[in-house]
Amino acid sequence: MRTLFALMGTTAVGWFGWWLGALWALPAAVILGAVGSGVGLYWGRRLFDEWLG
Repeated sequence: MRTLFALMGTTAVGWFGWWLGALWALPAAVILGAVGSGVGLYWGRRLFDEWLG
């Protein structure tokens, strides 16, 4: 279940980072998508640990 939360967080925040970076240029989209995926992974796991763990 923790992995599912991590996957959902990674997907949602990574997509948002990609979308935000795509407003400028492709390299910005790649960088912000990667950073967003990392942040989403962290927050997805933390959310599960605090609420359901």
